[in-house]
Amino acid sequence: MPVREPMRIMIAPSGFKESIDAPTVAGAIAAGVHRVMPEALIDTAPMVDGGEGSATAMARSTGGTVVPVRVDGPVGRTVPAHFGILGGPGPRTALVEMAAAAGLRLVPRDARDPGRTSTYGVGTLIRAALDEGCRRIIVGCGDSGTCDGGAGMLQALGADVLDSAGAPIGRGGYEVARATHLDVRGMDPRLRDTEIVLACNPCNILTGPKGVAEVFGPQKGADAAQVRRLGAAMDNWAALLAEHSGLDLRTAPGTGASGGLGAGAAGVLGARLSPRFDVLLDGVDLDGRLAAADLVITAEGAIDFQTPNGKVPAEVARRAKLSGKPVIALAGTIGRGAWRTYGAGIDAYTGIIAAPVDLGGAMEQAVALTTDAAERTLRLVLVGASLGAAAEQRPVAAAACPA
Repeated sequence: MPVREPMRIMIAPSGFKESIDAPTVAGAIAAGVHRVMPEALIDTAPMVDGGEGSATAMARSTGGTVVPVRVDGPVGRTVPAHFGILGGPGPRTALVEMAAAAGLRLVPRDARDPGRTSTYGVGTLIRAALDEGCRRIIVGCGDSGTCDGGAGMLQALGADVLDSAGAPIGRGGYEVARATHLDVRGMDPRLRDTEIVLACNPCNILTGPKGVAEVFGPQKGADAAQVRRLGAAMDNWAALLAEHSGLDLRTAPGTGASGGLGAGAAGVLGARLSPRFDVLLDGVDLDGRLAAADLVITAEGAIDFQTPNGKVPAEVARRAKLSGKPVIALAGTIGRGAWRTYGAGIDAYTGIIAAPVDLGGAMEQAVALTTDAAERTLRLVLVGASLGAAAEQRPVAAAACPA
């Protein structure tokens, strides 16, 4: 009897926003797979996209350290934050996860108005990284609760953002609408000798119908009127940045990252805006590991029309398809336009929730729900494989000959 090789399964999920991080998701999926296929050879690659959990995951994977810092959070309250110092060769490098200082999870649900939240804490983290001797700073963009164009970050780094009367504006996206002048003479001089890279989604742009206010404002709590107000503020910010830097950042790739943080970083700090997976997956050999798999499972908190635009499941699927691998995606929720992911290389997707449950309950049970969903999915995969094998063995009926 021939010995069948164990199936090789690659698990490469994102975290579920405001719920469980990528390593936890990967472990939950692996547990579900092993319920059905205990002999399966599983390779887990929790995917970091610059959002929640990225700094800790990258620091651990490179043999680096996590540095705690207290910062002014997005609503002005002091919150515990952190950044990672990465191990390995090259210049001393920090990964500043903007979500740790200005993420949506730090904005109370009754205060979710992205016109009033600030990236000030991100600038504080960058200063702390400079204090630790870092001269290369990667800013991970994702899971933000802000839309201030990075103005708060610049204020924390010593820039004066002034109104028409020459007075400093306050914090938040609405205040950016009043900005008419940038005075950078007071900025931290160490920034001139520091390489700053934003690991961002190049699909995110600053202004226009697909700008950061219009696309992401509602996700952060903005109603239609607030979205229009924020859109006007970003238009004003783009004009001011162009006057300061000579760069047209309105629709440049990545300028809308993290509520426009990309535009402020590029226009004032001279930051390089790079596709996040090119930066964060360097040295992981994800493509080689995908090529060695028989099946790829990815996951994210939501699968919807935005997934093909640079989200983790679409990036995993794109790379998996380079070596012809089948891809299944698990999702906390399945939203409008999820069918578009088929065109991005995802062969099948399914939600993890099997029965009605409120959001709070789903988040509390996320690990168990994900494990159960992985088990159900693998059982369906095996049924399909069994049917395929049976069809191959079935004799072909002879064609009837005409009389």
